[in-house]
Amino acid sequence: MSADLGKAVGYVAPDKDVAWNKRDLLTYAVGVGAKSDDLSVVYELDPNFSALPTYPVVLALKGATQDVNLFADAAKTFGTAAPGLPPMNPNKMVHGSQSIEVLKKLPLVSGSGWKWKTRYTGVSENKSGIIVMAENTLVSPDGTPYARLYSSTFNLGAKATGKNFNKFIAGPPTAKPIPKDRKPDWIVQDQTTPEQAIIFRLSGDYNPLHIYPKIGEAAGFGGVILHGLSTFGFGARALIKAIGGNDPQSLVLYGVRFTAPVKPGEALETQAWEVGPGPNGTTEVSFITKNVTTGKVALGGGIAYVKKAPQSKL
Repeated sequence: MSADLGKAVGYVAPDKDVAWNKRDLLTYAVGVGAKSDDLSVVYELDPNFSALPTYPVVLALKGATQDVNLFADAAKTFGTAAPGLPPMNPNKMVHGSQSIEVLKKLPLVSGSGWKWKTRYTGVSENKSGIIVMAENTLVSPDGTPYARLYSSTFNLGAKATGKNFNKFIAGPPTAKPIPKDRKPDWIVQDQTTPEQAIIFRLSGDYNPLHIYPKIGEAAGFGGVILHGLSTFGFGARALIKAIGGNDPQSLVLYGVRFTAPVKPGEALETQAWEVGPGPNGTTEVSFITKNVTTGKVALGGGIAYVKKAPQSKL
């Protein structure tokens, strides 16, 4: 099939209504492994109760509904419906990368009128498939941006022209190389549960790949795999805990590449290195999150800007 991939780059999709409440924030926190002592994100009556800064990543699929959604329809937000792109199978769509820049603290309840804005900023085709990058902005009813996100999806086996193609007009900051001459400055170990994907899907990603074993087997994963965005949240929590003094507001920017799947119940280890000063008094960090069970890196190319707590140890 012939297509004009260049038409997709720069395309601005129709705004999408999004909404959340305190229950959504609690559900998300548990879905990314928050523990009983993380009271500021798991207990709504805690005086410091707030949203985890990575919460907005789920809004692209959740939208404004409080009910389940059909993943094939919700996935169109991730770039399967932009002009110039060929039809792509949502069951062969893999999250390639994700970043979020926190611009303002998220309110605990959205109310109506919040919008999810999408601009497609890059397309790449190679022999394995098509990669689509989108810039998303979470905007309040009065037009104030609260978060800026970039996500890329790898559509396995998709074809447009059958030739190599690359065009990008914007993207997130990239991580500095991990220092090879020293051990990590921070190491945080964590454990997913066998039910992790069952919990995380309640935040809005109802892709059957994460609950129905036969789909994961057909896709070559050997069964159910954990949502990449759940692992994404585990990594963010690790940096907040180790570097930011467990203050959710300490994480200002956070981005990764998804490099290997995690199965529910497997253990994770985040290794982070301080690599310089970040903007506005933050510390720039490069990191990886390893799947301890398989030995593979699950989150690679990690970059973060963190407000380092005084008690944070190097």
